[in-house]
Amino acid sequence: MVDATSRERAAGVLTASSRSQVPPFMVMDVMAAAARIEAGGGHVIHMEVGQPSAPAPRTALNAARAALEHGRIDYTSALGIPSLRQRIARHYHESYGCTVSPERIVVTTGSSGGFILAFLSMFEPGDRIAVTVPGYPPYRHILTALGCEPVLIETSSENRHALSGEALLSVHRKTPLKGVLVGSPANPTGTMMSREALTHLMTAAESEGIRFISDEIYHGLDYAFPAVTAAELSPRALVINSFSKYFCMTGWRVGWMVVPEQLVRPIERLQQNLSISVPMLSQIAAEAAFAGREEMEIVKRGYEENRQILIAGLPQAGLCEFLPADGAFYLYADVSKFTTDSHDFARKMLEEAHVAVTPGVDFDPVRGRSFLRFSYARSAAEMHDAVARIRRWLT
Repeated sequence: MVDATSRERAAGVLTASSRSQVPPFMVMDVMAAAARIEAGGGHVIHMEVGQPSAPAPRTALNAARAALEHGRIDYTSALGIPSLRQRIARHYHESYGCTVSPERIVVTTGSSGGFILAFLSMFEPGDRIAVTVPGYPPYRHILTALGCEPVLIETSSENRHALSGEALLSVHRKTPLKGVLVGSPANPTGTMMSREALTHLMTAAESEGIRFISDEIYHGLDYAFPAVTAAELSPRALVINSFSKYFCMTGWRVGWMVVPEQLVRPIERLQQNLSISVPMLSQIAAEAAFAGREEMEIVKRGYEENRQILIAGLPQAGLCEFLPADGAFYLYADVSKFTTDSHDFARKMLEEAHVAVTPGVDFDPVRGRSFLRFSYARSAAEMHDAVARIRRWLT
């Protein structure tokens, strides 16, 4: 039997590693708080999480059902089912008019798995990687956990939250960078980079040997102009995408990467050891999802309607400062006239108005104290209800 002294000694040994000491992803904490209100009988409007309310396309669901009827759900190649990799490569020709070899496609466990594989294959511990703020929090949290240093570069509404080549090189010349990661359409702002802006940034990065990662998980959800893929502009860029957003397959956890040829085998080795393969059922459904684009375009038109509801309605509640989003399904609103503590403000909005939103400090540790992110991925009726609740709460 273990004595008290041994138990105390063991407790001291079982301390969390320093690499695990990353900040929480606050949107998950907001979801948990909203669930507690709902468990008590409250009705919460969910605008905190970037999750479509629509299901996966029927083609994907039917393919998954058929696979389950067959009975065997096995391991697959670490790089993904060959037919899915070929279908993704075909997608680049159909959607962007560019040629991508199926051999450069890697199927991943959502975009999150893609980020881990990309960072492990491209960077060493201690490397400095530029990310923009406001930006998706797990970029910097995953980099930190892997021993890299995220270098935060502030953007603003004046430049539509786009990182310029000049801003990147200014940081690089002070202390060299090994890589840069950008997203377009962006989370949380919904802004997009034009072809000219993306080309200029990639050219600047490559001129200094800075490795380029493009987060394109909101491609397909573009309203202002068609999104441009970095895969079209350089074979040296690493592109990350996912079936979660446009194809409404968040819980299926399946995404993909387009990787430079020299990284295919290193990433394959990492995937073999980290996860063996992406779940076969999800890959089967993902391949079939491409045949459901007509259904997904209807969902997209719903987002556009929701976007207009918020653009018209939030100013009536006093939230007047935000960029009309170019893509994705977010508005990033300035709430500085009401608060400089977005975390507390979001908490009160949830508790008192039963509207769940994400505090901007999750996306920008400094300036985000005066911002909130609103997701409009749910129904039009919920958007109208949310606007009415917020207006009553603030006035």
